[in-house]
Amino acid sequence: MDFVRYADLAAGLINAPLETQDDLARYLDDRKWLQHRLDERDLAQLRRLRRDLRAIFEASAAGDEDKVVTLVNALLARHPVSPYIAGHDRESWHLHVAERGSSVAALITAECLMGLAMLAVDYGPTRLGVCSSDKCDHVFIDTSPNKSRRYCSDRCSSRANVAAYRARRKSEVPQLSEGA
Repeated sequence: MDFVRYADLAAGLINAPLETQDDLARYLDDRKWLQHRLDERDLAQLRRLRRDLRAIFEASAAGDEDKVVTLVNALLARHPVSPYIAGHDRESWHLHVAERGSSVAALITAECLMGLAMLAVDYGPTRLGVCSSDKCDHVFIDTSPNKSRRYCSDRCSSRANVAAYRARRKSEVPQLSEGA
């Protein structure tokens, strides 16, 4: 079971616009089999979950390991995970983390929480981040070898690097003209 992928689902949920039922359906575009199971209650439950998950990412970005663990444990207590072994083709046995027939919100909640819990155990509680770009508040999972990720995407990283380069160049221009 790929728990990093489940942790990425948590980041994706936080970063996704979820104002309407259509937004939720778009969030599930790569999981079409869940779209037909959506219920009106799923949207409200997942919006609440996003707020709770963001607090975990913010605590991790601040380096507060104890708070990350406390928040994840509190969510696991509030939303118990019920794993079971499944084998749709009887050859590729794998683990599901929510009861059969669970709501879409319960399934996504279980996946996100198991992903974050296993990520904290396997990689450490401070492998979650909030984008360092001034113009972005997206979150991300940092599985880099040296815990060096600072941006949610290459786009934000490039923007920050270009802005820093321009600022350096701008500060050099007056010095060049003074020396001439």
